[in-house]
Amino acid sequence: MGIEKKPFVNYTLDEDLKEKPDIFTIRLNKEERLFLNEQKRILEQPKDSTALKTLALIGAKVIHEEKIAYIIDTLFKNKKNNERSGHKVIE
Repeated sequence: MGIEKKPFVNYTLDEDLKEKPDIFTIRLNKEERLFLNEQKRILEQPKDSTALKTLALIGAKVIHEEKIAYIIDTLFKNKKNNERSGHKVIE
């Protein structure tokens, strides 16, 4: 026999409350929705939330890769040098 639980009584421990997932809402415009749908097809992932998590993890791994980090650092360095020397920004 298990423990008998009374209705409308909270049996959740304080430690369990700290483990709740972080939930947020995003709004996608038409182009962003089309882009996400294409990525879901490529990832073979029908769920929006899982596809977004996967894309975020892939993006994080890519930007922290040594080659990509070098490119990003170079671009920011060039931008800073151009601003300091008064060169116009190329758009």
